[in-house]
Amino acid sequence: MEAVIAIIKNLLKNPRVALILGVILGLMLGLIIAWGLWPIEVTNTTPDVLRADLQDDYLRMAAEAYARTNNPNDAVRRWDDLGNAAGATYLRVQANPGTTDPAVIQNYGALIQNAKGSITPAPADSGRDGLTSAVVYASIAVIVILLGAGGLYLYRLLRRGPRSTTAVMQAAQASRDAEKTNFEEMGLAPPITQTMTTYVLGDDLYDESFSIDTGGGEFLGEYGVGVSETIGVGEPKKVAALEIWLFDKNDIKTATKVLMSEHAYNDPNIRARLEPKGDLNVVRPGEQVLLETETLQLLATAVDLEYGMGALPQNSYFERITLELAIWPRS
Repeated sequence: MEAVIAIIKNLLKNPRVALILGVILGLMLGLIIAWGLWPIEVTNTTPDVLRADLQDDYLRMAAEAYARTNNPNDAVRRWDDLGNAAGATYLRVQANPGTTDPAVIQNYGALIQNAKGSITPAPADSGRDGLTSAVVYASIAVIVILLGAGGLYLYRLLRRGPRSTTAVMQAAQASRDAEKTNFEEMGLAPPITQTMTTYVLGDDLYDESFSIDTGGGEFLGEYGVGVSETIGVGEPKKVAALEIWLFDKNDIKTATKVLMSEHAYNDPNIRARLEPKGDLNVVRPGEQVLLETETLQLLATAVDLEYGMGALPQNSYFERITLELAIWPRS
């Protein structure tokens, strides 16, 4: 029994096993809560399933988006996404515009009236019960399949014992070991969010993304890093460039910059392929690149860098690279 417990503990140190076990337990708990303690009825998958106050926020954002972009097609599509709740939601927002300029709400309503006719509350759609039942049954089937597949995977792992350390596990450990910069000691304001991310040779699916939220939970945008260019042939893939991106909900464009190996940066053919993706930068330990959008800025620092060794040109692909990504509001 003690040997079995030791094997289980070692397996749980594997992030993939811990994730699968967490998913299985989460699904079981979700089934108990959703269908046992607090059953819910699914009606559709559009914003009309939101609470009334969230529908109000959605319509205010739709009106503000139309005021900024002046795109009637997107404005009408967002109206249609509210379904039968659109008319009642507009009347509530018209009476209580909140922080939105009442003129913005009025202009949005004028557009909808020209496209759809008069704005009046509509009765709820009751013709989707069949679709709802199908969605529920399909969801149950998917959950059962996932539980079975996860259980089978864990059973096989238990029989084989703990696996060797993977590239993903090595990367996660490297990120944990890396020391974050104390920007306050440098006289800077603390960032909204600060993340360490590591690529290790062998992680062919490396693609990290993170949400940007205020302390109060307000969503500001997203940022991340992923593979942009590989070199050579065979497995594992030899990564020669990474792409860092920053999405700002208040900006129509996503800022991107490419971090390249020395060989890739000096290769005109590779540069030509990567130039459309953003500004090109050769990455060196300790060097930083700055991405800016309308209201956000991202400072990326190469904390650690090691090139791969082999038949390919010198300093052509990464064996390991750790990046520190820090986000601030832009003045």
